[in-house]
Amino acid sequence: MAINPSIITRDLDKVAAPTGNIYESLHIVGNRAKQIATSLKEELNNKLSEFASTVDNLEEVFENKEQIEISKFYERMPKPSTLAMEEFMEGKVYFRYPEVEAE
Repeated sequence: MAINPSIITRDLDKVAAPTGNIYESLHIVGNRAKQIATSLKEELNNKLSEFASTVDNLEEVFENKEQIEISKFYERMPKPSTLAMEEFMEGKVYFRYPEVEAE
């Protein structure tokens, strides 16, 4: 079985270093991955909406080569979780803790 070459082993100590806790680090990476996924999905939908037709007849629906190429481009892009982890490891992700209100 072939292994995806984009999958790499991470040193958990290095992942945990910015926050001091591996779970906090992964939570931050997960939230950033959601942000990236949302923006990519919105961008893809905007590009594909240019090709939207108002025809409901299945016989008149045809494959648009440009639409297929755009979809394939987005499929080949790195996954949001990979992008988020790279940003986090390079120190490009800003995170903060909510202020604890004094009682």
